[in-house]
Amino acid sequence: MVAHFKEEVSHPRANVLGVGISAINMNRAVELADNHIARCKPGYVCVSPVHAVMEAQADPVFKSILNHSTITTPDGMPLTWVGRLQGFRDMDRVYGPDFMLEMCRLSVTRGYRQFLYGGKPGVAEKLRDSLVARFPGLQVSGTYTPPFRPLGREEEADLIAHVAAARPHIFWVGLSTPKQERFMARYVSRLNVPLMVGVGAAFDFHTGNLKEAPRWMKRSGLQWLHRMAQEPRRLGPRYLTTNPRFLFAIALQLSGLSRPPTFSDSEL
Repeated sequence: MVAHFKEEVSHPRANVLGVGISAINMNRAVELADNHIARCKPGYVCVSPVHAVMEAQADPVFKSILNHSTITTPDGMPLTWVGRLQGFRDMDRVYGPDFMLEMCRLSVTRGYRQFLYGGKPGVAEKLRDSLVARFPGLQVSGTYTPPFRPLGREEEADLIAHVAAARPHIFWVGLSTPKQERFMARYVSRLNVPLMVGVGAAFDFHTGNLKEAPRWMKRSGLQWLHRMAQEPRRLGPRYLTTNPRFLFAIALQLSGLSRPPTFSDSEL
């Protein structure tokens, strides 16, 4: 790993219904992640859309996981807009698949090793090949396809041994929310990796299993329509219930008719 200046990774967060969303943009997200890796202290990044914020409303444990992250990025444009209304003018969307590419680009320079955890059988290996072809010199030191259930004791021991041998700097988790965040919170210290990052569907996007939305949909907050069109049975019920609930709740917060729980830096 290339030595570089280590600075503090603390940063302000916008309060979105009691969830501390990092008031950052892509450049700042990469900088914070880079600085954290240099500190060699285990941490995790939650790439959080509206769905994650709403999951946290009914689940205090999950909300705590988001609020105790190293970074909780604004993965959706609505979270960015709320942050800007709170005075964070430079806040912008940090979309998981794009963040993954930017960190891989930086990793070539830094010498950071990647580990890919998640996806259906064969997806992690396909993603490895895709990333290495896209970023010559990128080191992917390990892949692991987990079962669609919690790991058993032997599987857990196998994963820990596999990661210890691979010695990655970045451990990418391609599960779904809130499953991937719970996994990171449970294993961040046990795997002892400088940075774990939950990027959800990024594995499928970067292997071509899912199609990316046009840029205008991403920037207008309508990417959910594109996702729902590709996976209507799985995502339709989520978006058609979660989005209206979020709009109602955030309208109450912004109007001052309701106040979400506050948080301090010591709680994050």
